[in-house]
Amino acid sequence: MDVAAAASNGYEPVFEMSIPIRWGDMDAFGHVNNTVYFRYMEQVRISWFEAVGLIGGVEQGQGPVIVNASMEFLRQLHYPGDVIGTMSVGKPGRSSFDTGFELHRADDPGALYARGAARCVWIDYAAGRSVPLPEGLRTLLEHPRLQRAR
Repeated sequence: MDVAAAASNGYEPVFEMSIPIRWGDMDAFGHVNNTVYFRYMEQVRISWFEAVGLIGGVEQGQGPVIVNASMEFLRQLHYPGDVIGTMSVGKPGRSSFDTGFELHRADDPGALYARGAARCVWIDYAAGRSVPLPEGLRTLLEHPRLQRAR
């Protein structure tokens, strides 16, 4: 999935949260390591699943997997500070949906630090195959509304 396409395809924001930048997120070059940006993206996605009550689907043997993920690194993040992560969603398919992410610093909200994207596919874990999205999730994706973590 193309990061720029995710940002411009009319995706609707569904979740926003603050994530502290930890000292251990930095690498030898003195900035947040590029792999950590993907962790921030993951944390926003999983926190959204928790906020809408969908993380429990794993107990029924079904749940999300990421089939691709991309990130465009626009500015360096440094410790200390907080990242504001925003997740947006596109229209759902039969068993998948696309997500877009933006990362800003809380103390520099006008500057975009990174833009990412990931495709989620709902699968049956035992069978290892995609299955239709749960109706509750489909409804959330078709009628998105922004939630902010407290």
